[in-house]
Order: sequence, then C-alpha cells, then structure tokens
Amino acid sequence: MKNPHTLMVQGTTSDAGKSVLVAALCRILARRGHKVVPFKPQNMALNSAVTPCGGEIGRAQAVQAEACYLQPSTDMNPVLLKPNSDTGAQVIVLGKVAGNMNARDYFGEKPSLLPVVLAAHERLQSGYEIVMVEGAGSPAEINLRERDIANMGFAEAADCPVIIVADIDRGGVFAHLVGTYELLSATEQARVKGFVINRFRGDIALLQSGLDWLEARTGVPVLGVIPYIYDLHIEAEDAIAQQQVRGAEESVLQVVVPALPRISNHTDFDALRLHPQVNCRFVRDPNQFGGADIIILPGSKNTRADLDWLRQSGWEACLQRHLRLGGKIVGICGGFQMLGRAIHDPTGVESAPGTSAGLGWLEMETTLTGEKMLRNVEGIHLASGAPVKGYEIHVGVSEGPALQRPLFRLTTPMAHPEGAISEDGQAMGSYLHGLFDSPDMLQQLWTWVGLQPAERRDYAALRQAEFERLADAVEQAIGYPRICELLGVAPRERRK
Repeated sequence: MKNPHTLMVQGTTSDAGKSVLVAALCRILARRGHKVVPFKPQNMALNSAVTPCGGEIGRAQAVQAEACYLQPSTDMNPVLLKPNSDTGAQVIVLGKVAGNMNARDYFGEKPSLLPVVLAAHERLQSGYEIVMVEGAGSPAEINLRERDIANMGFAEAADCPVIIVADIDRGGVFAHLVGTYELLSATEQARVKGFVINRFRGDIALLQSGLDWLEARTGVPVLGVIPYIYDLHIEAEDAIAQQQVRGAEESVLQVVVPALPRISNHTDFDALRLHPQVNCRFVRDPNQFGGADIIILPGSKNTRADLDWLRQSGWEACLQRHLRLGGKIVGICGGFQMLGRAIHDPTGVESAPGTSAGLGWLEMETTLTGEKMLRNVEGIHLASGAPVKGYEIHVGVSEGPALQRPLFRLTTPMAHPEGAISEDGQAMGSYLHGLFDSPDMLQQLWTWVGLQPAERRDYAALRQAEFERLADAVEQAIGYPRICELLGVAPRERRK
C-alpha cells in the first residue's frame, strides 16, 4: 500500500475503543522514540480542545497528542462536527467555524472536504514517521458509505491499512466483527490487516475457539485481546462515561453536575470525579438530586435550549432551593451565561433568533455573537492568588455589574479580569474550561464551602500514569514487534 506508515483504527460501533486504542498505540510508539502523530479525518463530538494557534479540534485528538508528547494542531482533526440539535451541527474546518449545517446539507458538502482532509494528512506525513488514524463510528453504516471521509472512504483515498476493534464487554463481538467485515467491499476487505478485541474479562483460553473460528471465517488475524482495564481514566471523546467515577466513603465534598442534553466539555469535571475526597456525579433528573455542597452548570452547545430544558425538567426550582439552603453554584462557559439575567441571540448563532431570561443570580447579560473565542489562558485566582490555567471555547460577550467582581486576573495571552461572583458569594461563573485540573484551584472549592482543604492531587501526573498503564496493557496484548510489522517500521529499544 502507498502509505504503510499510516495505520487506521476503525471500530464495529461507536465507543468500541478506537480513541483509547489509538492513544495506546501512540504512547507505545512514542516512548520508544518513534515520531508518531494522531489523526482523525472527521470527528463528531461536543468535547473539544484549543490548539496553541487558536484552532478547535476534537478533545480525543488533543489527548492522543499528549500520548505522543506533542502539542495539538488543527491538522490532527481537520473536520469537527459539534451537534447543536438532533439534525444539525456546527461545522469546524481546520480549527475554524465554517458554519451551521443540517445533516442533509453536510452530506452534500462532504466531497469538497475530502481534499482538505487528505491535505492535512499529507502535511502530517511530511513531518512525522508514523500517522495513527482514528475512524468514526463504524465503516459498515450503509447509509453513510457514499461520500465517506471518516472511515473506509479515507482509507481508500489515502491507501492505508486498517485494523478493526470491537468491544466484547457489550456482547456479540463475533457478530460485530464478521458483520462489519462482510459489509465491506472487496477492496476494503483487502486493507483490513487484523482484528482487536477490547475489554475482555475472564480466562482467555475459553475464548480461543472463537478466535480460531473468526480467523478461519474471515482470513483476518486476531492481533490481540485487550483485557478490561479497571478504573482506567483516559479523557472521553464525547459521551459521559457509563462507569461513573465515584468518591470513596471518606468523600467530604459533594458535587453535582446537571447532565444537560447538549453538555459540552464534560472533561472539565474529570479531576473532581477522580479525587478520592470528592463525590462528583452527573445527574439528569432533578428528582434524583439528594443535596450537594456545589452544583456546577456545565458548558453547552445550545445554551438557550439547555436553559429551557433546565426549567422544563424542574432543575431551576431545585437550584433555587439549593441556594436557599446555603449551597453554592458554579457556572462554566454556557453555564456561566445561564447565571446572568438574559441571553440574547439576535442573529441565530446557536438556534432560532431571540432572547431567553437567565437564572438571574449574576447581574449581567450575554449577547451571542458569530465569532467564536478560542484561546488558552493563564492567570491568578484573585481571592487566593492561586495560579490558574484553562482554555476558552465560546461565542458571546457578557456585560454587566457582576463583572466588576471578577474571579480571575488573566495574564496570558493578555491581561484582563475574567469571571464573576455574586454579591452574597453563593454563585460564581467563568468562561474557563479546565479550571479544576489545577491542584491549587481545586483546593479553593473546599475553602469556598467552608471545609478544610483536602489532599492535593496532581491531575497532570495522573493522566501520564494512566497513559503508561494503558500502553503496557495494549503492548502486552498485541506486542510491539507486531505493531511495527503493521506499520513497516523497524523496532527500537524502549527509552529509559
């Protein structure tokens, strides 16, 4: 094949393990000194990241870049779709907003995006030894095969080999793999170089007869069976993890995040969910809310629609009662905008033009504008002097007296105040994502609710340890020499 140093990981379903497997392969190769880079032609996700140049890409590719010891770039994910309704999405091309499209219009637009995708891939090829590519969903989605740029459409155009991963924990793994393979065309089948079975629990000897049958049926080798890695934390591509990370019995800080229909960047709360003294839960139904120290309103891809949902579902009354009982509320990005008195969308940036009354706990109003703010920032928390860093991904300009009581003083990329806190100190908000990744900022939550600061946890170090744990498990299952054989590269000694 023309591109043996490009390897594509496709999956039988969404959440089969593509993102995590690519991250694992990236770390396995990078820690041996291979110059490897991640790539996803088209991503659909509400979790995103800001590149150093101010572009927006899927969060999974930023995580995979970290596994490669790289900074993220827009070439790693040239097309990002951020759904803002059941039938439409914001389309981001090479890090910048190209517009909002419904599914039918986007389908018609895809042929013009294939050259953009291939050009980004070629740029990565010219600068790196290996390109690890992640597919999207499944290559066997018959209704999406025409004009595909995310799976076999890309693999055929780039002429690269493919491996297919399936999740055995869901059940039906052999049906998933055989069905997917047999729905491919003859040329697509020819580029499938192996299967990987993910999340296996139990005695692998009991699986062997099935593996033998699969290989005999398809002629495709099973490259490896990856065990179920308990309590693994690799930031999610999009959906909230089904296996919630709960605080231990000694948890002292209770945090609840309403699970908005269009919640975005919920990875903001991973550091809270992983802290042993925090019980941080996503709750959809306010009737299931049993009290908390802090409720955090998260980011949203459709802020006014999610604000309507808060009211209709009963969350607004729940939030009011929470404040009356002395609880605290934090708003992040879209959640920050909801805390104000009004949200105006005069030109229909996110949905139909109009104005929504806000929750009214911060004296400010927000007007949604067509230009998206994308930047990485650093600064200090004004009340404590604690350093803070994060990133902004939002449309909208907020104005009002509440902003005269800022939370932070940002110093990078430019000095200015940011965020707001209510006069009574019970509600505060900020546009900054990633706030709680900072151990110092995380400590301020305990202080804010009147608790003694808890154990300090280095979330960045934890992420690196999890990359290593994942890479060790995958390398043991597949074998580094076999990975090199698939890529056509010479094996190297592991760095010390």
